[in-house]
Amino acid sequence: MDSKDGKVEMFFLPCITARGHLIPMMDAARVFAAHGAKVTIIITPYYAKLYQKSIEQDQSLGHEIDFHTFELPTSEFGLPEGCENQLSISFEMSLKLFKAIEKLQEPIEQLLRERCADCIVSDMFFPWTAISAARLGIPRLLFHVTGFHVTGLFPLCCDDSLKRHAPHEKVNSDTETFVLPGLPDDNIKFSKRQLPFWYTAKADLEHLQDNMQEAESKTYGVLVNSFYDLEPAYAKYFKNEVGKKLWLAGPVCLFNKENEQKTERGEKNSIDGGTVLNWLNSKEPKSVLYVSFGSQVRMAPEQFLEIAHGLEISGCPFIWVARDMLEYGDDEKNNEGREGRGGKKLPDGFEERMMKSGKGLIVRSWAPQLLILEHQAIGGFLTHCGWNSAIEGIGAGVPMITWPITAEHFFIESLVTDVLKTGIRVGNEEWMWLFWEPKVTVARDKVEEAVKWLMGGGGGDEAEKMRIRAKEFGEKAKKAVDYGGSSHADVIALINDLKSRRSA
Repeated sequence: MDSKDGKVEMFFLPCITARGHLIPMMDAARVFAAHGAKVTIIITPYYAKLYQKSIEQDQSLGHEIDFHTFELPTSEFGLPEGCENQLSISFEMSLKLFKAIEKLQEPIEQLLRERCADCIVSDMFFPWTAISAARLGIPRLLFHVTGFHVTGLFPLCCDDSLKRHAPHEKVNSDTETFVLPGLPDDNIKFSKRQLPFWYTAKADLEHLQDNMQEAESKTYGVLVNSFYDLEPAYAKYFKNEVGKKLWLAGPVCLFNKENEQKTERGEKNSIDGGTVLNWLNSKEPKSVLYVSFGSQVRMAPEQFLEIAHGLEISGCPFIWVARDMLEYGDDEKNNEGREGRGGKKLPDGFEERMMKSGKGLIVRSWAPQLLILEHQAIGGFLTHCGWNSAIEGIGAGVPMITWPITAEHFFIESLVTDVLKTGIRVGNEEWMWLFWEPKVTVARDKVEEAVKWLMGGGGGDEAEKMRIRAKEFGEKAKKAVDYGGSSHADVIALINDLKSRRSA
């Protein structure tokens, strides 16, 4: 299996259906190529074109990294041409999309066989890669990023405690809280309302859930976008209790050093980096709140309005990635006259007032998040607690206001607020599935209160201590990925592990 130049040959299969899965795996692939692996990213032509510039820059530095593209057989499953993500499709169509991707199993296996792959790094959504890896006699590495089931190190440990001890089955109501037994911290508490529904009612997802768990049991090891100094006790718990090989290689977002890389990471921005920087440069240090709920979360128009009112009343300068509600398939004709729908998505005159006063910058779609978070004017991050956003905020040393919504978000909120103590809760208590009808769960007064606590002096010394802790974790994150840091060491260790298998 030795390649001609002796380099370990790694294949990365990212989940193209969700940006939160795709972007960090692209970064991780680039990290391993920078450390001497020969990397191939298996992807569709659309996304290869989107990331081509970054890959060409890496190639110019001598890194061996490239794409291998496959067209998705979408028409075979009744999907429209070009349908490659979950942003605006139904749950049924989403399942069809994964079936279309699964049809690529045979040609991907053939590619891995021809290229004598040393491993395949797979997104968790592709359990069939465990079968392919077994056939080829190569390791399957599971890359944990964010999304369905649970991902990230702390959420994986929470998941293990729930499965091992089932404390949620011993409470008398959906609102009664329970402690997760066996974890390094004894203050990790949830209610059943905050748990993903697959812990209590698997329903239509039972088959997929079972396949993913079976594939995980056959996985050679787990690669996580985190670092040891962030959650050392949970790294130890995972190794001892879960019993899987573990490598922490993050934050992989910090691989992007130049402003251009940070600006162009992911989708095409709806606002250019220069405009954002000019606006931020006009603000005092630590005075601006960044508000974003990621690329997948759906939000009720009425909730959208509560956020707007809460931000305005707080008086805090902000950048808000207020993505258009019509992006999610809201029917404009059926919603005429309802505030927040049919084109009227913000309070009357809100955007004009924010522009005139300089208090708010509204971004309608994709934003250069890394560029924003790392700016000295940013003093807080109101986030949905997706792991990508959380680790990017941590890497930037920014304290957070947590507003978990779906997936493993409530677990990550607990990590930020209970373990790291670098954030405060806005007060959402109800887990929602991406495909359920969204509703209002947080009123404007809670938004105002949380923003004033963190940004307006309401938190006093406690808020300042939180800010200091956040800055310290940001410094530790940068040390982890630098030469000699823990994440740098784990990347090298994984490459050496794969090399050692060749002669085994």
